[in-house]
Amino acid sequence: MTPYLLAIDNGSQSTKVTIFDPLGHPLASARRPLRPYDTSVPGHAVHPGDDIWDSIWEACRDAMAQFDGDPADIAAVGLCTIRFCRALLTADGRLAEPVMSWMDERVSRRYEPASPLTRYITTSSGYITHRMTGQFVDAAANYQGVWPIDQDTATWSGDPAAYAATGMPRDMLFDLVPPGGLLGEVTRAAAEATGIPAGLPVYATANDKAVEALGSGLDDDGTVLLSLGTYIAAMTVGSSCRSADDTYWANFAAQPGKYLYESTGIRRGMWTVSWYRTVLEGSPGQEPGTQDLQDALNAAASELAPGCNGLLTVPDWLAPGHATWRRGALLGFDGSQGRAHIYRSILEGIALTMANNTAAMERALGRRSPSILVSGGGSSSGLMMQIVADVFERPARRTAFNDAAGVGAAICAAVGHGIYPDFAKAAAAMVAFGDTFVPDERAVTAYRKVNQVYAGLTAYTGPLFRFMAEGLAGLDRA
Repeated sequence: MTPYLLAIDNGSQSTKVTIFDPLGHPLASARRPLRPYDTSVPGHAVHPGDDIWDSIWEACRDAMAQFDGDPADIAAVGLCTIRFCRALLTADGRLAEPVMSWMDERVSRRYEPASPLTRYITTSSGYITHRMTGQFVDAAANYQGVWPIDQDTATWSGDPAAYAATGMPRDMLFDLVPPGGLLGEVTRAAAEATGIPAGLPVYATANDKAVEALGSGLDDDGTVLLSLGTYIAAMTVGSSCRSADDTYWANFAAQPGKYLYESTGIRRGMWTVSWYRTVLEGSPGQEPGTQDLQDALNAAASELAPGCNGLLTVPDWLAPGHATWRRGALLGFDGSQGRAHIYRSILEGIALTMANNTAAMERALGRRSPSILVSGGGSSSGLMMQIVADVFERPARRTAFNDAAGVGAAICAAVGHGIYPDFAKAAAAMVAFGDTFVPDERAVTAYRKVNQVYAGLTAYTGPLFRFMAEGLAGLDRA
């Protein structure tokens, strides 16, 4: 019997479910989009209805329908969901209210009781774990921020002050399981909904960026991974739960005892590219543009010179929490640019922002990666990969399978189930790499000149947007 692995990768824009063989080859895969966040209340961003679970069971059923093998040969499930969400549950594990996104301002504040129905406070992975297994347990490495978690031990704090500060009593929190630890087994009810065989063991992963890093082959402190997803960040690994300065922060890795160092990021990164394509199609808020449109934009943008005739993009389509007045901007129109210039400028803005953020993190750590690993949906674009190589001034190598979080979830399941003895051996067997893009010297020279302007741009746009926010306060933004 070949022990197949079913990986659930629930991201901010969609849920992907893939069935892998033990060498990391995808055998069947399905994807279901999530609905747009409900942002009708200022500062709130929630997943409407039961959207996360709906996308998961639908994608599971689709993947199982595509699987040509024997379902009885599926050995285990790896569960990875959107990181740092907050789910409030009733005593029987149902949602007391829709899941709060990581973009909801309430998740960065202490918990304030609002409903007498709320019995448990957990993450999206805790909620889905209960839907899948009936157990009140969760992945320890999906907790960061306003939780009474001990960063050194990845267990609940032993300090009563931590519970008082977060407003979260211990008896409202799930028990914690390390990456690769057993969460429970698929219940009959979950099996009927998902099509997954009942009784399958479900294994813990970590926060979705850490799982993506594991599935991308990020395993040493001399490598940097650029994650081109809804949230874009540069990452490396280390052994300390504390950062040297504010150019990066440390959170749990997808291997027990390790930490993921993460640069300042872009909160709506590749989402901005999807947004632009849907604007061109006239269907904002829906699925990204058609393949024909995407191919046409890539082809036209590839013919343009770096700098897009002076068009620069500041990719703050979602302002950071510490500077809510900031906005995205397209600067430098003079009538010579068209839709391909805008498209390429967005890609360049992402690459330039992340190259500068990565450089700051590397300076703080005292090391520089000789090349860049690239993962996420944005890595499937050859144009984006070449821009990254040129802007970062080093070779950029992408993963062979752009759902690296799915691979990472499968690795956690493989280790937990004993298919591999440890994470290093599992990753060596299951992670595969794709093309490497080499910097073009002419483009490198051009981007150095562009970045002399770009690196200081927010010093001008920041005060401008703050002035605009204060002047336009109280106006209806609907």
